[in-house]
Amino acid sequence: MIDVTHQINAVRRQVGSRVIEAGEGHVVTLSQTYDTTVDDLWDACTNPVRIPRWFLPVSGDLRPGGKYQLEGNANGTVERCDPPKGFAATWEFDGNVSWIEVRLTPAADGGARLELDHIAPDDDEKWAQFGPGAVGIGWDMALIGLTLHLASGAAVDAQEAMAWFGSEEGIRFVTLSSERWYAASVAGGEAEEVARAKADRTTAAYTGADADADADAESD
Repeated sequence: MIDVTHQINAVRRQVGSRVIEAGEGHVVTLSQTYDTTVDDLWDACTNPVRIPRWFLPVSGDLRPGGKYQLEGNANGTVERCDPPKGFAATWEFDGNVSWIEVRLTPAADGGARLELDHIAPDDDEKWAQFGPGAVGIGWDMALIGLTLHLASGAAVDAQEAMAWFGSEEGIRFVTLSSERWYAASVAGGEAEEVARAKADRTTAAYTGADADADADAESD
């Protein structure tokens, strides 16, 4: 489906904090550069016809103040839209509210760069249990779809994608992603032993592996 090592290395991952209305917030940031224009990248990320080709079917009003629903996933409210530079929205899922911000810029060496922040409140229960990988791995998986769609213009087959993530290569991708989020968490100030426990729980949740087993992600 995709070159696992190349895709893992193509994404930059950071973990930080930000002051939000609810107080202190945790920030997970992913960024990747694509061989396309900012306008095309904007269209892929905001056009309700194209979004399902790499992510999920979406319904609702994607204008500022409008409410959206991703099929089988999050819903929320579009808070800001500044085409083709970026947008912000709430991310409401399983009774929890967080926020996403997307920024698009021309890349220095050509192409277009996407940077995505996912911001969770400090008291988020899933963060306390799983750390940044809880949302970070999910976004890493979504960026595979965007990478494939932008490279070919074609839609990603959802059933094929789900089957791939259950394959040996798909599990390797998820495990490597979890390891990178572990490293980003430590770089962001989390104690190594705390970050390790959260990463192992996250890997297990995504792969069905034993949470107490040592992570055996390969290093690149």
